[in-house]
Amino acid sequence: MTVLTRDIILKLIKDGEIKIKPFKEEQVGPASIDLHLGNSFRVFKRAHEPVKVSGEPKYKEITESVEIGGKASLLIMPGELVNGITQEEVWLPDNICGRILGRSGFARMGLLTHLSSGFIHPGSKNRIALEIINLSPVPLAITPGIKICQIVLEWVEGKAKYKGRFQFQKKP
Repeated sequence: MTVLTRDIILKLIKDGEIKIKPFKEEQVGPASIDLHLGNSFRVFKRAHEPVKVSGEPKYKEITESVEIGGKASLLIMPGELVNGITQEEVWLPDNICGRILGRSGFARMGLLTHLSSGFIHPGSKNRIALEIINLSPVPLAITPGIKICQIVLEWVEGKAKYKGRFQFQKKP
């Protein structure tokens, strides 16, 4: 696979092969596109019995949906994981895949934006789900609208289209 550079990314966006909404050209770096934190989250319920991990994950049973409005922030305690989502909806053609990477400045603070689900399938059309965790010893407050991560795009050999259960997701 080959990583796409700024010039190629901008051409593909201009030609309508890649769609990002909302989008500003300033989001595109030398070989990635900055994505912003949305206002929808899934946080873990505070009191629950042990959950058996098997078969189809039942994450909605142990989490609850939270919306952050205005200039409010979400406080993430040390060791806490929350699911978030990007503001941007990303549409990839069937010959390009993506990888979500965190921002180094946030990583230096102990804030990670994905744990294991950083791959974006070719043909995906959705907002990107984020697994945000605070590995620092101090509480961290995140505010919707911040540049939370970046997506690196790569050509794939052949063509494929994602048709999983998270296609067209709007909330984490």
